[in-house]
Amino acid sequence: MEAALLRPPPLAARGGVSIAIAFSVSRLPSAAAAAAAGKPRKLAPPACRCRATPQWQLDFLGAEADTEADGGDDDDDLDLDLSLPAETNDWCVRARRSALRSIEARGLSPSLQRMVASPKKKNKKKKSKKTNLKQKKAAEPKPPRDTDDDEDDEEEADDDLEALLAGGGELDDLELRVAQFADGMFDEKRQRNREQFIQTLSAFSPAAPSNRSQEVSLNRSIVEARTADEVLALTAEVVAAVAKGLSPSPLTPLNIATALHRIAKNMEAVSMLQTHRLGFARSRDMSMLVGLAMVALPECSPQGVSNISWALSKIGGDLLYLPEMDRIAQVAITKVDSFNAQNVANVAGSFASMRHSAPDLISALTRRAAELVYTFKEQELAQFLWGCASLNECPYPLLDALDTACRDAPSFDCHLHDTVPGMWQSSDKEASSLKNSSNAYALNFTRDQIGNIAWSYAVLGQMDRPFFSGIWKTLSQFEERKISDQYREDMMFVSQVYLANQSLKLEYPHLDMCLRGDLEENLTKTGRSKRFNQKMTSSFQKEVGRLLCSTGHEWNKEYTIDGYTVDAVLVDEKLAFEIDGPSHFSRNLGTPLGHTAFKRRYIAAAGWNLVSLSHQEWENLEGEFEQLEYLRRILGFDAE
Repeated sequence: MEAALLRPPPLAARGGVSIAIAFSVSRLPSAAAAAAAGKPRKLAPPACRCRATPQWQLDFLGAEADTEADGGDDDDDLDLDLSLPAETNDWCVRARRSALRSIEARGLSPSLQRMVASPKKKNKKKKSKKTNLKQKKAAEPKPPRDTDDDEDDEEEADDDLEALLAGGGELDDLELRVAQFADGMFDEKRQRNREQFIQTLSAFSPAAPSNRSQEVSLNRSIVEARTADEVLALTAEVVAAVAKGLSPSPLTPLNIATALHRIAKNMEAVSMLQTHRLGFARSRDMSMLVGLAMVALPECSPQGVSNISWALSKIGGDLLYLPEMDRIAQVAITKVDSFNAQNVANVAGSFASMRHSAPDLISALTRRAAELVYTFKEQELAQFLWGCASLNECPYPLLDALDTACRDAPSFDCHLHDTVPGMWQSSDKEASSLKNSSNAYALNFTRDQIGNIAWSYAVLGQMDRPFFSGIWKTLSQFEERKISDQYREDMMFVSQVYLANQSLKLEYPHLDMCLRGDLEENLTKTGRSKRFNQKMTSSFQKEVGRLLCSTGHEWNKEYTIDGYTVDAVLVDEKLAFEIDGPSHFSRNLGTPLGHTAFKRRYIAAAGWNLVSLSHQEWENLEGEFEQLEYLRRILGFDAE
């Protein structure tokens, strides 16, 4: 006979309530069979009946079952295997009685009793005995729990439940009953899995004794590994060894951070596709390594926190590790006073590349960056400004510190360097640019760094600052022959400089800082290349575009306004309509990113009335009729 758990009936219910146990029931003997066996039914004394059928069993069986139990003989009252009377038609009672036999056969009566019976009052003697028992158990390892617990154990379980409820636990009635059923079998299994995972992670605690030689050897092996798979195999081997009893663990916080950093760096070295990175990130060993990193994060050095943040941004992109980045933000804020310029730039850049907003973290990093303004290298400065602009977080303290450095220096000179390193690559040959030990500052920016800084100031709306003026003047050294429409890096630089120049025309005409005519013309000509300007139309944009045709107006789609492509416009009305998908917003808070806010401000400055529709708004609408009505309302067509 098999029993499967559903929801038990309420304690106050009696008789014909909903069934609590689903099961397979074999046909029971009838009352005629009992009579044929020569067992007359007679009423037993009350004391005998109470002893044979406890009250909690009667509560479980229901009111009609209570009457049936009173009709049994002395011998059968000691056992619940009574024959049901033929006239009994309550299938609920029969089902509960059969379920009760199955539960008793499995030795699960104590758990069912706790579910059905009301809590018993405990006297001081039992409480004292229970306190001593708890103290004894605290000093000794707990033995495996037996299904036949005594009354003290049952009371202790009640106390744990009461403590859970008093502590603000939000378990509903069904979850509480499931946790207690089968002597806590289901809940214990889940707890054992959780404890096993926590025990595995605790084996890597930095407070444990260390073996310096093993740690150094593992670190060397991780650094020398040439592929991400090799690094992950090394860490997985150590995790397995620790689980089998290796102590102390050589997988320290330093080695964990180094392993993640090397995995990401090896992925970058071979330009691994994003689909392969995501598959790699979802593997069991990689998930365990990331879990270890989150546990060890508070013990990591500022460089370790920076490496973990950068690694997760490269491995998971903007699709994975959302709670992990929240965890990094919390820990980084507590360690920000120990960050150097490189740590500040890498953490800000990693959050920006993942579209993960963290206002409190960016604010703390900005204050720290203002303190370290004279220690920033060119690449670090460009990276931090780009990260803040991408998340639409203006770093006012750092901008003020940069302006102060420019004004205080008798001579402030910026140079355009010939080499073009990538956005995330730092050159060891670059010396620190802003040095407080001298009254003259020489900045050797690369072409891409100039483009990133110019774009950042344009997005932040801070192009009237002295530092930006000094940066912008270096473009006079730029030679157009270095630009080619065959390289994406060239096109990125051209688009950034072109948008910054257009922003100067539209928003800051009084500064008179626009590029000279020939340079502007050549940049514009190169930027019009179709090689890297192919726009992908999403299904969301297609759906909205189809309904736009039903508004009764002639829309021009994919219309270009001063270098920006707008989804749809009404030229005569100067009305621009933008359909903003998920990439226009931060993935965790849903706030507009820097490039989205800049585009809206840019189009408005060009004299257009811009209306934006986000995918969040569209998802809340049901049916084409409601969607069309919403479009007409936000576009101002209601009165027509």
